[in-house]
Amino acid sequence: MPSLLSIAAVSVPFVLTLIALPWWIKRAKKHGFVGKDMNKYGHPEVAELGGLIAVPSAVIGILLYVALQVFVYHTGAHTVILLAAVCSLLIAALIGFADDLLGWKIGLRQSQKVILSALIALPMMVINAGTSTMHVPFIGKVTFGLLYPLVIVPLAIIFSANAFNMLAGYNGLEAGLGIIALSALGGIAWLSGGKLAAVIAACIVTSLIAFILPNWYPARIFPGNAFTYAVGAAIAIVAIVGNIEKYALIVFIPFIIEFLLKARGRFQKESFAQPMSNRSLTQQYQEWYSLPHVALSFLSLCTKKPNERQAVSLLLLFELLCAGAALALFLY
Repeated sequence: MPSLLSIAAVSVPFVLTLIALPWWIKRAKKHGFVGKDMNKYGHPEVAELGGLIAVPSAVIGILLYVALQVFVYHTGAHTVILLAAVCSLLIAALIGFADDLLGWKIGLRQSQKVILSALIALPMMVINAGTSTMHVPFIGKVTFGLLYPLVIVPLAIIFSANAFNMLAGYNGLEAGLGIIALSALGGIAWLSGGKLAAVIAACIVTSLIAFILPNWYPARIFPGNAFTYAVGAAIAIVAIVGNIEKYALIVFIPFIIEFLLKARGRFQKESFAQPMSNRSLTQQYQEWYSLPHVALSFLSLCTKKPNERQAVSLLLLFELLCAGAALALFLY
């Protein structure tokens, strides 16, 4: 069982995010850091760059846990892994922040994002994080050797960060998906003895829980790419550090589908819907190019006026089912 001090350390991100967000919302609006809510009629402006609060808060929680191990329990064992994870999260947030500043219409090209996101993996690569022996479905255990840190780790982090960034744009969606995915992976990591992976997941989840309160419909703060890149990278990092990659693949199913749908539209189609004056949403395209499009089509069969909250709730339910499937596979 975790000690009370450990629980306090991973709870700090919740407190910091909860306190800092109202201040940041006011400052962001005052200085013009706002974005249009594309799924609202009239496209009202909402404070942006919420990731600048949520991600540093999670990082502070991880660093507090490191300090706890060093100064209270007098052990520095494995802290290098946590510090490498902190570096990766900050690099991810920095890349996302650069894209946020350039603007979502004139920001970094998709190819540039992929290349830059390779930098996120560097801290995990240089410390040779994770275990090179993996369980491959239908094959069994396979030892990859140097291919693991040099190829598999960077590819996993690049894909995770970019795919998570694609499934976004709806109030509460990114934070909700992050909470579910990282809670499931953190729980699996803890039960399998991956304490460090569980700590990383817990610090991010507590921050996201505080963040989703003003980010839920109708949102008063948007997460921004600094948020999505860091949370997406965190999912891969937790899977790598906890050696639970096969369960992460199941949890990541919605994002894999999103990637395939976006590829169908050559990564040019938007996830947004067409907002109506009665607060309902209609399809922007005739075909599906994002999971929210699929959700809205399904909801249209059930109600004539599907709305944003319903679409987000349906997508979160899908992620919850995937997370539940991963937990069930682990337990049984």
